[in-house]
Amino acid sequence: MPGATRTKSALGRPGVHAFEAEHEVVLPKPYRTFVAEIADGSFSGPPDFGLLGVAEMPDDWGNDRPVRELAASFPLTEAWLWEEDSRPSEEIEPLLDPVFDHGSIVLGTDACGMYWYLIVTGPHRGHIWNVSGEGAMPFGAEFGHTTGASGFVGLPPSSVCGQERRRRTGRRCFGAR
Repeated sequence: MPGATRTKSALGRPGVHAFEAEHEVVLPKPYRTFVAEIADGSFSGPPDFGLLGVAEMPDDWGNDRPVRELAASFPLTEAWLWEEDSRPSEEIEPLLDPVFDHGSIVLGTDACGMYWYLIVTGPHRGHIWNVSGEGAMPFGAEFGHTTGASGFVGLPPSSVCGQERRRRTGRRCFGAR
């Protein structure tokens, strides 16, 4: 099929429940449904190197990183560019591991240490953040950027919903026939 996106098999509800139990989190509903019913990742982006499965990490993540703690609260509520933070590095360094490793699923990478996270705990649960070696910032219109989560995946807001609803009911989203 020309233009088709290659996806990884969906986990199914039992697979999602097992992941959630193991990590003591409940995934945000739209992502949870996507992973359970549509696909657990995609070989096409975004991000540039594809959408990772819920339990996967990017190839450039590194093996010497701390264990990720999904149940621990993601610590940020606003953008933070630590590269421009005037505090001494001794004060900043201990604050970084929780940003990289707490309360998030890594959706993928655009390479060069730039990662896209779905926040699964804390005040920004359900939001997408970009985290890199220089800083972290939320993605989407709510935070003053150009698009929301639908812009992140490059689809009109009803695209994925429409495909899934059509598959199950023969109708598109928003009641259209």
